[in-house]
Amino acid sequence: MKNSKLFALAGAFAVSSLAGLAHADNPMVGGAAMYADKNIVENAVNSKDHTTLVAAVKAAGLVETLQGEGPFTVFAPVNAAFEKLPDGTVDTLLKPENKDTLTKVLTCHVVAADAMSDAIGKMIKDDGGNHPVKTVGGCMLQAKMDGDNITLTDENGNVATVTIADVDQSNGVIHVIDTVLLPKA
Repeated sequence: MKNSKLFALAGAFAVSSLAGLAHADNPMVGGAAMYADKNIVENAVNSKDHTTLVAAVKAAGLVETLQGEGPFTVFAPVNAAFEKLPDGTVDTLLKPENKDTLTKVLTCHVVAADAMSDAIGKMIKDDGGNHPVKTVGGCMLQAKMDGDNITLTDENGNVATVTIADVDQSNGVIHVIDTVLLPKA
């Protein structure tokens, strides 16, 4: 009996240690741990910096998609990025009648690949400093380096900087950005 309790305790410790490893290499995002064994949506809902993005993903009906197998690279704008849009833009996009437009905006932040920052940096270098990135939404972004930071320029000239890179997910990777990328006007 004593040994079985000891084994149970050791097993519980091993499981909790493995759970801790799931996010050991991931940066914190929005004050929350990001777990590599959870999907994009499961992690994003815990970030206090991504409440607007999560609300938009729900309004667009993209939760199930972003919980899917992937792989996905998501360039995830923080709340402050949405606040930089003209007054009323977010409220307008969140209306049911604008679901198609909202979906287009959001899918311009998603690439159907698992692209960590080292790989993106190599592609930028291999392409002479400017790597075209086609998104799931059909937008063409231009990835460049600004010092050690990756930047993305949308078709309207808006430039987003990756502020937190390589947030590993079970179905891809999140790179936190400081500007909302928009489809061609």
